[in-house]
Amino acid sequence: MSKKKQFEVLDNETISECLARMEKEGYRPVRRIEKPIFKEIQKNNQTEYQPVSRKILFEGQRID
Repeated sequence: MSKKKQFEVLDNETISECLARMEKEGYRPVRRIEKPIFKEIQKNNQTEYQPVSRKILFEGQRID
């Protein structure tokens, strides 16, 4: 089995619920990753990108 696994905080889930889910599966968080989600907007024939939300990921390491 893999030593590392990524866990995504779901839309209807809090960060603490995600961390509890990680612990239940036998992983502990070692890194938090935030990725922005952008929306394309057309203004004056130019494309602009506006941040609308973010995706939070935790990298978990297997507890031995």
